[in-house]
Amino acid sequence: MAGYVLALDQGTTSSRSILFDASGRAVAAAQQEFPQIYPRPGWVEHDPESIWSSQIATAHQALADGGVRAQDVAAIGITNQRETTVLWDRVTGRPVYNAVVWQCRRTAPMCETLKAAGLADPIRQRTGLVIDAYFSGTKLAWLLDNVDGARRLAEEGRLAFGTVDTFLLWRLTGGAVHATDVSNASRTMLFNLADHAWDPFLLDQLTIPPSVLPTVVPSSGVLGRTMPEIFGAPIPLSGVAGDQQAALFGQSCFTPGMAKNTYGTGCFLLLNTGEQPIASHTGLLTTAAWQLDAAAPTIFALEGSVFIAGAAVQWLRDGLGIVGDSSEIETLAASVPDSDGVIFVPALVGLGAPYWDPYARGTIVGLTRGTTRAHLARATLEAIAFQTRDVLEAMRLDAGLELQALRADGGAAANDLLLQLQADVLGTVVQRPLQRETTALGAAMLAGLAIGVWGSLADLHRAWTLEREFRPAMSPAERDERYGRWKDAVARARGWATPATTT
Repeated sequence: MAGYVLALDQGTTSSRSILFDASGRAVAAAQQEFPQIYPRPGWVEHDPESIWSSQIATAHQALADGGVRAQDVAAIGITNQRETTVLWDRVTGRPVYNAVVWQCRRTAPMCETLKAAGLADPIRQRTGLVIDAYFSGTKLAWLLDNVDGARRLAEEGRLAFGTVDTFLLWRLTGGAVHATDVSNASRTMLFNLADHAWDPFLLDQLTIPPSVLPTVVPSSGVLGRTMPEIFGAPIPLSGVAGDQQAALFGQSCFTPGMAKNTYGTGCFLLLNTGEQPIASHTGLLTTAAWQLDAAAPTIFALEGSVFIAGAAVQWLRDGLGIVGDSSEIETLAASVPDSDGVIFVPALVGLGAPYWDPYARGTIVGLTRGTTRAHLARATLEAIAFQTRDVLEAMRLDAGLELQALRADGGAAANDLLLQLQADVLGTVVQRPLQRETTALGAAMLAGLAIGVWGSLADLHRAWTLEREFRPAMSPAERDERYGRWKDAVARARGWATPATTT
């Protein structure tokens, strides 16, 4: 059998393709940015044709750079920016409007209407999600209501909806496959986690015709094959997962209690909770993580998002000029033994999970005449670690699971000091893998598992290689004292702005 798996990693600002061999090693990669479209304040769009062309271009480039023919590729896996919504014509294959991106806030008034109608609890109970413009359901409703002729065509069965994975599957198969996996379906605010199906009540509330919806399939399994003319030979499409769920799988977090944190502009934490969805009472989201085949149970996760992580370092660089390059933060922070009592709450755009406080504002407390830029740099790294603990504490309360270890990926995971501080703040081992492209690796693993490149989860676990482990070096007493001070600082940051000052 061909020994390569091609991962298509379609992100918010760029499309990437990474070619993996049967050991899970990346042998070639290509990346291409595409334009961001901002038609009005708070609105974010993508041209679906740019998504498609950039993704196919990078796939061809990765194959060429790896010296691999289509015949040598056993399978393709897809991972994608979640919640971004595309609506297209089944006959022509052309989108009827730009993709409405997950960041877009145009449906915030619609969400407020849903809340006022008393739908917050029913939606959380059915979908595991909060009512928010972040998710796909209200974006789809907006397209049907605001694109000329869209609702009529939808009711005639002419239109197809999908998140980006669905759009790519449709295009790759020449329209033969209209499907999404459980992980992406669970991010639409339309999918009933308990029933494992689109929810008729929610479709009715948003007046969405069921005919536009894709079939929901497992995350691992052959869905179809690419059109021969795209790559020169048909290739099985056998793995699909949203980006954060793919990273959880790529980190081999296969058992309940295992968690990963992606340290990027913000942080995305996912905790594997097993076969039953766990309702959150602490401000987290319940989401489907993956399903390995139609006979297998769906695995669920709790998810928490930290809005500002690496972006706080960018602010030190661009806003304050404290560092010239983000990579300097580790050396500068390590030049002092601690933050000398300085605590930075980076609520620069409010606070995410578990607080969900849009009126919180960035706060620095504990400044003295002895405070230096090094102390502020260290306080910034500590803030990332403390925010992560906030989310993991909420996960512990919701799930009743003791964290085995935290697996780290993302750009900021290269910072050794940050990961040591994280281990100290949590009192838990933090593990960094050798292969840090865990999102693409997860998509490849799901695809390769379905086609026999890997025979079992045990094989995939062996493919995960530890690069470095960070163990707690702080005493429990000091850990608790510092975390208590952090919570005090958060209390001072919360509710600082008011609705009047934010409009």
